[in-house]
Amino acid sequence: MFTGIITDVGHIAQLEQRGDLRARISTRYDMSGVDMGASIACDGVCLTVVGKGLAEGDQLGWFDVDVSAETVSKTNLDTWSAGRRINLERALKVGDELGGHIVSGHVDGLAKIVAMHDEGDSTRVTLEAPEALAKFIAPKGSVTLNGTSLTVNDVEGTAFGINFIPHTKSVTTWGDAAVGDAVNLEIDTMARYVARLQEWA
Repeated sequence: MFTGIITDVGHIAQLEQRGDLRARISTRYDMSGVDMGASIACDGVCLTVVGKGLAEGDQLGWFDVDVSAETVSKTNLDTWSAGRRINLERALKVGDELGGHIVSGHVDGLAKIVAMHDEGDSTRVTLEAPEALAKFIAPKGSVTLNGTSLTVNDVEGTAFGINFIPHTKSVTTWGDAAVGDAVNLEIDTMARYVARLQEWA
């Protein structure tokens, strides 16, 4: 489980297509404190550490993950390339502060950025959600986009708006966002269960 509060921005050091996609991700995490088999959310996708180390002559650590073809097909990981910056979050530990909302790291689908404009120092971003997921997105509710816990400002049909303050843009990859980007979308778990309960009401 995660909270959607990004704790590092890593970058893709290398990619290798084996039976699955093997990615090496550079990070500022102290990898001596990360166990093999640990879960790390990478742009919102929960992935398992299968290798780790310290870059030679560098203070940056790295970890390897294997990404299945199924995961690639359901996320924006097919756009990963060497040098790309990605949002990282280590798994929640008992006693950690829950600063965002409960996030599983299981991406539900892809949203697309359709508009961006500045409002003061902040940036308003409008995204289009898949029709099957749009019903789970509500004004003032929570969504996870590329691993970041965010509050929905407004909803109109399948479109919804998010406001990014300068801090969020500086400590995540949202400062790199552009119209047309495909974004990993995880809907709020509570919204999913409410909808399921209504089906049985």
